Amino acid sequence: MDTEAQHTERDRSSSPEPEATEDRSRFALVARATERVTDWLPGGWITLTLFACLAFLLVLNTFVAQPFQIPSGSMEQGLRIGDRVLVNKLAYRFGAGPRRGDVVVFDGSGYFGDADYIKRVVGVGGDHVVCCDKKGRIEVNGRPVDETSFLYPGDTASTVPFNVDVPDGTLFVLGDHRSDSSDSRDHLGSPGGGMIPVGRVVGRADWIVWPYAHWTRLARPAAYARVPAAYARVPAAYARVPAAGASHG
Repeated sequence: MDTEAQHTERDRSSSPEPEATEDRSRFALVARATERVTDWLPGGWITLTLFACLAFLLVLNTFVAQPFQIPSGSMEQGLRIGDRVLVNKLAYRFGAGPRRGDVVVFDGSGYFGDADYIKRVVGVGGDHVVCCDKKGRIEVNGRPVDETSFLYPGDTASTVPFNVDVPDGTLFVLGDHRSDSSDSRDHLGSPGGGMIPVGRVVGRADWIVWPYAHWTRLARPAAYARVPAAYARVPAAYARVPAAGASHG
């Protein structure tokens, strides 16, 4: 009796589990399907691997990060013509919005022109942006912003005076090379008043990735961190009429 029980137990333990059999069957099906694909494709496994890499890069480029080449000198001296920046497309996907000081790439169609642009965010929805104070600085919500760490050497904050309220859901953007930048100042009298809808933002430029000698992270300037929130400003300080129709050279 004992011997028969031992044999029965041994037979049970040596039998393959149903789940393990199903897993092996699925693996075998996948392996056979992959083998058929590689037999059909010219180049076999090499071609399949290349296709997989291309598909991965396409998904990455569409939803996660995208390289962007600097086309002009409007963001010098930090970003030079021909530099390539890596644009983080997930930066504003989960509730967070652009912040003052961020360098963003956006679609300017219908606002600036039918192209992508790269500029620095100076004002966000609800902000009051004025140029300039007695020391030639931009003021945001009554707080002067020291931009000397990133402005192009020799440039002033702006040669064009402006006094604007930024509507909710939009951005007021400027280039760092103010004397060589077509930005929100050029479109104050146009539809949209020079503001860019947040929905047109492709992403935030986080890194200069090429050429290698320029490799660096694009940090948000500390000067903007000290700007008070729009709701904290003093209304009496902003009893001026916004400028309109201004443009710069």
